[in-house]
Amino acid sequence: MSKRIRVLQLGSPNGLYGAERWILALTRHLHHRRIEPVIGVIKDSPGDVPALCEEAARLGMKTHVFESYGRLSRTAVGQLRHFIRDHGIDILHTHGYKTDVIGFLAVRGTKCKIVSTPHGWSANAGIKVQIYEALDRLVFRFFDAVAPLSSDLYEGLLRLPGLKRKLRLIRNGVDLSEVDAVAERSPELQAWKSQGSVVVGYIGQLIPRKGLDTLLHAFSNLDIPGKRLCIIGEGPQRLELERLAGRIGEKDRVHFFGFRDDRIALMRCFDVFVLPSRLEGIPRCVLEAMAARVPVIATDIPGCRVLVEDNVTGMLFPVDDHIGLATKLRLLLGNDGLRDSMADAGHRLVRKDYSAETMAERYTELYVELAGGDGPDDASLAQRAGG
Repeated sequence: MSKRIRVLQLGSPNGLYGAERWILALTRHLHHRRIEPVIGVIKDSPGDVPALCEEAARLGMKTHVFESYGRLSRTAVGQLRHFIRDHGIDILHTHGYKTDVIGFLAVRGTKCKIVSTPHGWSANAGIKVQIYEALDRLVFRFFDAVAPLSSDLYEGLLRLPGLKRKLRLIRNGVDLSEVDAVAERSPELQAWKSQGSVVVGYIGQLIPRKGLDTLLHAFSNLDIPGKRLCIIGEGPQRLELERLAGRIGEKDRVHFFGFRDDRIALMRCFDVFVLPSRLEGIPRCVLEAMAARVPVIATDIPGCRVLVEDNVTGMLFPVDDHIGLATKLRLLLGNDGLRDSMADAGHRLVRKDYSAETMAERYTELYVELAGGDGPDDASLAQRAGG
């Protein structure tokens, strides 16, 4: 068997959310007899070990932290280039405009191939972020491959000149083994439910793009005894959202949990999971909720529509329509049979079409192609990280 292909996944140092968990899921399920993965981040400010590398190390994965402060620090390019050469990295896999641009500059003059996975673009972003993301799309034409994780992202990139032959649609996948491993429910939330509480939940970043103001206003319009809203995650909008919960009279019924390692145990106690986002690729949090058999209500946007067939695998509501969301919540929470049927349909969909194993097989094929190697043999195909 030929030597393993060394792949460096370069992610974000800021939290452990959808894109970071996506990197972990992919790395766990790659064919490790063929691929030798390393997970790295560019740490742009002083502080603790980045959450992505910390969690990767806990799972037994190789990690590396590049210390280079500033949004697009030039020192990061040199550090990354030296690491690629010193460690014989065959493929650099980047995620997000910062790692895309720095990675593009770092691989120049090396034999290392570069592939990017766009996870989505910002909604209502400031001019600076818009410029960075426009630059990101411009450099894609110089990459060896670009692998968007949804049809909507793929179609958008297909319109860019010089990119068609480099595009590979590899759909998002969820680590079903991670969800299945957490069978227990959160004792904290179970205590609420034993007292008759009805739990609406959200898991993700607290940023404007996620539309959490819409969720809070919808929750305030929900006239259901014992209602509680659980918001799990961190972000720069937390204080603003806490103040909003107070202004609308829901302070005692809206609970901000912050980042939690036991998010799956908490999710299993939700009566419904809500994603009120204004923009998404294929949302990982929805995949996890479906895998855990939790019924889903999400905004009627392209990324969510891929997963949520209205009134079949979940419910959809118009963006920013808190009255429409409240109506959907009232309908779903008042019908146990409907919740069960949607939860079962969502679960079947994820098991069939959106597993991390399927996603990892596609990426293994892409890495082998880019590295100019032979495909993995049958024994390799059976060997999964974490398996």
